[in-house]
Amino acid sequence: MEIPEKYIDLFTGRHIAHLATINPDGSPQVTPVWIDIEGNMIIVNTARGRRKEKNLFLGAKVALSIVDINDPYRYVSVQGTVIGVTEDGALEHIIKLSHRYFGRDFKRAENEIRVMITIEIRHFFPKN
Repeated sequence: MEIPEKYIDLFTGRHIAHLATINPDGSPQVTPVWIDIEGNMIIVNTARGRRKEKNLFLGAKVALSIVDINDPYRYVSVQGTVIGVTEDGALEHIIKLSHRYFGRDFKRAENEIRVMITIEIRHFFPKN
């Protein structure tokens, strides 16, 4: 599914997404995250061992909402499926995101292992 052009800035700017995953017991888990896109795929970067990372296995269903920081009535909601989980390039990616969101290098915890999660969009709202 393609991201409509008029919403691309929500994925490439400094907007925070709220990522919803499902815990092993079936309860929901929501976390604010930095996001990126690669083509029409959403990329989320996290650290190994965090709750969301444990919930973001291949095939996992997720939802995200992104609100425009300049206009809270402009937003998108996305439902998708995790199609990729990799450590390859994840550290460089979080540094890139840190520069976008904060204008500086990312300060990671000692021994922290970064992971990139690729999400394929299944439903996109609003559709216009």
